[in-house]
Amino acid sequence: MSSKMSHTHIVVLCSIANFINAADRVIMPIALIPMTNDFKWTMHWQGWILSAFAFGYLSSQVIGACAAKKFGGKLILLLSVFLWSISTVATPWVSHNTFALIFCRVMSGFGEGLGLPTIFHIFANNIAINERSSAFGYLVAAGSVGQTVATVICPHLMWQTSFYLFGSIGIVWSLIWMSLYSEKDYGKNDALPLIIIPQYSSIHWRKFFIYWPLWAIYIAHFTMNWSNYIIMHWLPTYLCYLGANSQSISLTAVPYIFNSVFGIVAGNYADKLIDRRWSVLTVRRLMTTIGLVGPAIFLLLFCTVNSLAAAIIFISISMGLCACNSAGHLSNHSEVAPNHAGITFSVSNTLATIPGILSGPLTAELVTASHGRWFPVFILAAALNFTGSIIYCSQSSTSQVL
Repeated sequence: MSSKMSHTHIVVLCSIANFINAADRVIMPIALIPMTNDFKWTMHWQGWILSAFAFGYLSSQVIGACAAKKFGGKLILLLSVFLWSISTVATPWVSHNTFALIFCRVMSGFGEGLGLPTIFHIFANNIAINERSSAFGYLVAAGSVGQTVATVICPHLMWQTSFYLFGSIGIVWSLIWMSLYSEKDYGKNDALPLIIIPQYSSIHWRKFFIYWPLWAIYIAHFTMNWSNYIIMHWLPTYLCYLGANSQSISLTAVPYIFNSVFGIVAGNYADKLIDRRWSVLTVRRLMTTIGLVGPAIFLLLFCTVNSLAAAIIFISISMGLCACNSAGHLSNHSEVAPNHAGITFSVSNTLATIPGILSGPLTAELVTASHGRWFPVFILAAALNFTGSIIYCSQSSTSQVL
């Protein structure tokens, strides 16, 4: 093989890394059910184990962007994938000690948090501008496929095997990446940073927190992620509460499929509305409203049914509608801060990881306090979505503030 990888090979390898990243995230929520049977964890410990990942993920995103710029994408992406893969493989070995397991989950989250900012850096320096949209399309699609594959396969495996399988794939990927990708092979290729590290004093960090149009985005992102983390972390457990067995737990893949399909449709539809001379602000508010209010309604319906089939249908529609946010507030950064969209997105994504920390223990507390009933969990998530939609529609803007 040539010592110099083509841009296609870079996109393929980075997409595979994101496939593994996304798959590893959903293993624990599925494995938690048989692990709880083995280790007799309380609901509260289950919540902390699920949320531990977000502690690491929250702390490493900005570090990843800065480290990739200073030390190069090859080293940091290698470190990222190897760290989360080793942590995944080690999980069955340390599971008998809850504190060691939580530490392992934090390390896994830290490794995964380094990943995407580093891939953005690699794409910015190696992929031509006119090829980046398709490159990111493959990257995002690979993540959705990874979640779907893991949710289909893992319920049919011993829980230890799930961690060994996907962790080992990550280690193999690390060896391939280390042997094939060379930083010196590539120069700047229409470099347009996708993760922007401030290197100037003209914009003070305070500016990213004093404008309501920015806070409208931050709050919408926060409320969207609260529902997403509830579903990602607790859906397998809730379906067992409804009577699902190890076979039907695979149905947790369906909401991710809906999310992928709706996301593509929503993006194309939003572009068509703008082409028909709808104002950009109207389209952003419409898509965010659909992406927050729609899931809130179906979450409320979801918690009222006892049928497994109806529950899967409602939660799949909820996750599908949530994808409309990609054409709503998630696309609003480049309009309110066109020269600093990388920073505003980093701030927003960091704040939106907080639900990953809080939703685990709080869900456990709500279910325990309600004597095993789950409706307070979904009512809270729906209420946050309604609130986020109201704030976004009243405070959002498409006028530049930074």
